[in-house]
Amino acid sequence: MATQIVMDLNGDSRHEFDPQNAEAVAKAEKRFKELTGAGFTAAARTSTGESSLVKSFDPTTRETLFFPRLIGG
Repeated sequence: MATQIVMDLNGDSRHEFDPQNAEAVAKAEKRFKELTGAGFTAAARTSTGESSLVKSFDPTTRETLFFPRLIGG
């Protein structure tokens, strides 16, 4: 199973999907595009626990974290 974790003002929400299921992958890719289009930063968690910036959807990524845009003043 792959997981998309979305961080927001309410905490986080987790969306799991099976990378072997075409319908689930399409839904996960749509979520990826919607979130990054809305300004979220996507990062993939590596096997060592580090995070690396992600610019495109990859259904084989085990865990993708989405962080909201920071607003400063």
